[in-house]
Amino acid sequence: MSLQTDAIFIKALATSDTISSYVDDRIYSTAIPLPEDDAENVPVPYIIVTFEGMQNDAGTKDSLYESDYDTVQISVGVTAVDRSQLATLTALVRETIRDFFISTDELDEDGDLVPIDYRLSAQSVIFDEFKPCFWQVLNYQCDTKRDIIYEQEEGDQEPTA
Repeated sequence: MSLQTDAIFIKALATSDTISSYVDDRIYSTAIPLPEDDAENVPVPYIIVTFEGMQNDAGTKDSLYESDYDTVQISVGVTAVDRSQLATLTALVRETIRDFFISTDELDEDGDLVPIDYRLSAQSVIFDEFKPCFWQVLNYQCDTKRDIIYEQEEGDQEPTA
């Protein structure tokens, strides 16, 4: 279910007590929800998971319009108070996501959200002097099943799940 892939990354990260102790449950989807523009900065460390878009795989010449598979881009931004903590936390994020995906069966709740496979790359380490904090983004290029809202059998008038 490609358009919801970011949700399974957040769920994977939330399963780790070690990550939760580092970030004090500050794992966000897309952005940090702040109530006011002049509010204090969110304490470091924290993690932001973002859906960065998707592309349907071309399929074959026999495919009608779209294939059954998408390639989804997910970014996981990790912040930390110093370079050492960033390295530790980023490595923990990487291992937690991999281990969660390996251990999740397709029949588990949300198991259909786990990517079929992924390729991982990382951006450079940046220091933000205004926060201040160190941060790095892990980029996941995920192979997923295309979102199918319903399947309609011949003769059915109502959509089925």
